[in-house]
Amino acid sequence: RGARVVAVPAGGSMHDGGRAAFLGAGGRLVESAAAADSLALADLVLDGIVGIGATGALRPDAANLVALLDSCAAVVVAVDAPSGVDASTGRVDGPAVRADVTVTFGGWKPGLFIDPGAAFAGSVELVAVGLDLPPSRLRIADDAGVRLLLPTPTGESNKYSRGVLGIAAGSDRYPGAAVLAVSGGLAAGAGMIRYAGQADVTARVLDHFPEVVTSDGIPEAHVQSWLVGPGLGEGPEASAAVRAVLGTDVPVVLDADGLSVVAAEPALLRRTAPVVLTPHAGELSRLTGEERASIEADRLRAACEAAERFGAVVLLKGSTTVIASPDGDVRINTTGSPWLATAGTGDVLAGAIAAYLAQGLSPLDAATVGAYLHGRAAQLASAGGVPLRSGTLATYWADAERSVR
Repeated sequence: RGARVVAVPAGGSMHDGGRAAFLGAGGRLVESAAAADSLALADLVLDGIVGIGATGALRPDAANLVALLDSCAAVVVAVDAPSGVDASTGRVDGPAVRADVTVTFGGWKPGLFIDPGAAFAGSVELVAVGLDLPPSRLRIADDAGVRLLLPTPTGESNKYSRGVLGIAAGSDRYPGAAVLAVSGGLAAGAGMIRYAGQADVTARVLDHFPEVVTSDGIPEAHVQSWLVGPGLGEGPEASAAVRAVLGTDVPVVLDADGLSVVAAEPALLRRTAPVVLTPHAGELSRLTGEERASIEADRLRAACEAAERFGAVVLLKGSTTVIASPDGDVRINTTGSPWLATAGTGDVLAGAIAAYLAQGLSPLDAATVGAYLHGRAAQLASAGGVPLRSGTLATYWADAERSVR
C-alpha cells in the first residue's frame, strides 16, 4: 500500500519466519539503539514489545523503548495489550505504553478495563479469531445486560411490592448524607423509604422528600433491605445503628461510616442475610489492613479477596468500579465521570443499590445496576465538562435509565 514500515526488534531474538516475511514484504529492520530517529518520523506505531502473558515490570531495554514512545507524536496502537500492562489484572508495575487504540484478539482482557491498566489502553477493539474460549466469571456491565436486570412494575404492583427500603444515615454533623442517600433510593425506584434517624435530620429529609416515611427505630421498621452508614459519624450512636441493622434478617448495604464500625468489629459481618460493602480504596484498606497503594495497584485481586474474606459482595469504588461476589463472579463497571470525585456522590450510589436490593435484585445485580446507572447519570450531569453536584445527581437518574431501556 505504499507505507514505509520499520521494525525495531525489542528482544534478544526474532522469529525466523516472521523476519523473512517482513523483509520479503519490503520492511526494514532498525536496531533499538537507532529507534529514536525512526519513531520521530512515524505516523503510526504498533506496540508489540511483550505479549499478554507478560507480568511484572518491563526489562530495561523494553522500558527504554516505552520512554521513546512517550515523546513520540505518532498514533500508538497496542497489539492485544499495551506493553507493561498486566492483561489479566490491569496492574502496571513500571513504564507502560500509553496506546490510543488497543486491538485485542480472541476475547476481552480484564486488564484493558480495570485501572490503572485501563488508562493505558485507549479505545479497545476486539477481533474474533475463532478461539473456543471457556465461559468467564468476569463480565463488563453494558446497556443490554443492565436492561435485563432493571425492575419494572406491573399493573398489580403497589408501594410495598415495589420494595420498602430502610435507611439509617446522617447525623448532626452530616445531615446532608441522609438527604443524598434518600435521593438515590427514590431515584432507583423504591416503592417506599422508611428513614430512621435523629429528629433534626429527619426534619431535613422530610423537607426535601415529603413522601418518605419515618420510623421510630430500626428493629420496628418493616423493610426489604437496609442502607446503613452514610454520615453516621463516629461514636456509640453510629455503632448502635450498624449493630441494629446487621442484626436484622434482610439484605444490607454497608457504606461510609458503617464500614468504619465493622472494620473495628468484623464479627458483625457474620450473618445469614446478604451484605453489600461499598468501600473506596482507603476504606478497604481499613477493613483488610492492606496498604492502599497495593489495593489501587491490583483492584481486581483486592476486591475478590475481600469478597471471599467477608462473605459479602464488595463494590470497590474508584476510576474503575470492581464488583466482586464471594462465589467468584465479578462485574466491571466502566460508566462514570471524573466529576464524580466530589463529596456525597457515594451516598447517592449506596441509596440506589439498597433500593434495587429492596426490589428483589441479587446483591451482585443490585450493585451492578446501581453503579452502572450512577455512572451514566454522572456522564449526563457533567456533559460538556460541567461540574456536577451530588445534590443534583439523582435528578439525572431517570434519563440514565431511559437511555438504557
